[in-house]
Amino acid sequence: MQSSIDSIMNDLQLTQGRREKLIKSTRDVIMLCSKSIVSLHGGKFDEASQQAKQARELLDELRHEAQTDLYRYMIGAETELVEANALRAIISGSTMPSMDSLNVKGDSYILGLLDCVGELKRLVYDKIRVGKSEDAKNMFALMEQIYAALFPFSAYDNIVPGVRRKLDVARILIEDTRAAVTEDSRRLAMLDAIDKLYSKLSKGV
Repeated sequence: MQSSIDSIMNDLQLTQGRREKLIKSTRDVIMLCSKSIVSLHGGKFDEASQQAKQARELLDELRHEAQTDLYRYMIGAETELVEANALRAIISGSTMPSMDSLNVKGDSYILGLLDCVGELKRLVYDKIRVGKSEDAKNMFALMEQIYAALFPFSAYDNIVPGVRRKLDVARILIEDTRAAVTEDSRRLAMLDAIDKLYSKLSKGV
């Protein structure tokens, strides 16, 4: 009996050590991804790419520690990695990264794309603010496409924890953004009508 107890204790101590390392190191991954997103919004693309690369390399190193029993501790960091890389692809106009190309689990990929909807809202508002209405509309259309593609996963909330909540948040973000895009379109239409009226009056029509 004692030998079995000692063996169990040793296994648990090793698992606890792996768990503590994962918790600490995944925080570093999340921080790097957050910095990458901030850099992207600031137009610092090279810096953003380097930060995302460092996060990816650190995350890959942790997979041995996570194995199967502790992989749940990887989900949050993988989610952030997906968000950062998806946003970089959107801003640069390149193809959205696949799950396999990022080497992440399906849960992380879905949740990361949903989180990216919030970053897209910020991009839409930024485009509206600088007068790039067409770009804003394109970003908004992408928000809707991501939501529509991922909505069916709401049925699997028990298997992918948090997906329904993130879908609800994404829907609210989309409705808020729709209002802003609609208001901008109305403003432009009114300015166009005023310009046309002014032009007619100037010609004496």
